[in-house]
Amino acid sequence: MLQLTNTWQDFTHLFFPALCAGCGTDAVGTAAPLCISCIKELPLTNFHLHAGNPVEKDFWGRTAIHSATALCHFTTGSLIQQLLHQLKYKGHQELGHFLGKLMGASLQQSDRFAGIDLLLPLPLFASRLRKRGYNQSALLCNGMASVLSLPVLEDVLTRLSATDTQTQKNRIQRWKNMEGRFSVLDPAALAGKHVLLVDDVITTGATLEACGQALLKVEGVQLSIAALAYTV
Repeated sequence: MLQLTNTWQDFTHLFFPALCAGCGTDAVGTAAPLCISCIKELPLTNFHLHAGNPVEKDFWGRTAIHSATALCHFTTGSLIQQLLHQLKYKGHQELGHFLGKLMGASLQQSDRFAGIDLLLPLPLFASRLRKRGYNQSALLCNGMASVLSLPVLEDVLTRLSATDTQTQKNRIQRWKNMEGRFSVLDPAALAGKHVLLVDDVITTGATLEACGQALLKVEGVQLSIAALAYTV
């Protein structure tokens, strides 16, 4: 039976090869959407190991957070940009789960994230969620949860309205664009909890700041933040 299974896998790989989401090679296993070379080339930040890292400094004086981190540096034309494009616009949901597992594994190395009670994906507005078919931040959360054994709450936080594109806006304009866009639907589920708010990429942090301020209105909430990438 094992020989038959291996033969079938070899046959399907010949005609429907699994390709690396980073470089396109077919030298990938069945358990990962990235080849070993691309995994080794990920521009890791190691922010999770350091208090006062650049992500945390971005929120100083803006939002009261316990800890913050991002797995990778983001630069234009980089591998991580390619992976984010695959995740957000090419429907590569397996990639999101895999990258979330890497995020979860990094947090396991740091005592600064040891007290997290639950994971919260940054919500998409309903129309965008319908169009895309999934929330990439929720995929990251589910991958993290498989490593950290923490619950993911997808229905306690909502984005109240769509927003204009943030691309050409400065930090103040981005904040004004996001202010009041988020609401907590079930405060009781979060009261007294240390929550980890998860997003795919941090640029100015305006979106996470606006969402975080909505969360911090819930009694006893302690807030930490994790992202897949941080814009250099």
